Amino acid sequence: MHKICTDIIIEAPVNEIWELLTDFESFEHWNPFITSIKGKLEPGSRLHVHMQAPGMKGINLSPVLTKVEPVHEYRWMSNLWVKGVFDGEHVFRIEELENNRTRFIQCERFRGILAPFILPLIGAKTRMGFEAMNNKLKKECEKQKRTT
Repeated sequence: MHKICTDIIIEAPVNEIWELLTDFESFEHWNPFITSIKGKLEPGSRLHVHMQAPGMKGINLSPVLTKVEPVHEYRWMSNLWVKGVFDGEHVFRIEELENNRTRFIQCERFRGILAPFILPLIGAKTRMGFEAMNNKLKKECEKQKRTT
């Protein structure tokens, strides 16, 4: 199994981060990596996701939500072409820290017969996309905190 994981500390409480991270309609305004999500935030729902890592062509995915734990985590499974060729499980996790601080973790685990070949081609730029999203999420949540 191959994975990419990133995390960032955000000076905001978990509920504020969850609110922005689940407001799919706002993604196009703040998110540089996942620019669009349409669908319902409930296990078993199929989402329509557009993501674009820096320096790469955008991709449309139709993942299925496999877990939704309000204020803590949601995750989805997607596959390119057919299941078992190049599959990805994307996880957004929020961990509460002291003093209204939060750790946001974004990971993707890749599986399938082409994972060892495709991941070296897209891994670095995908990590850059995760980090760009994490940094923008931090900026947006901390900006909201300063204006309240």
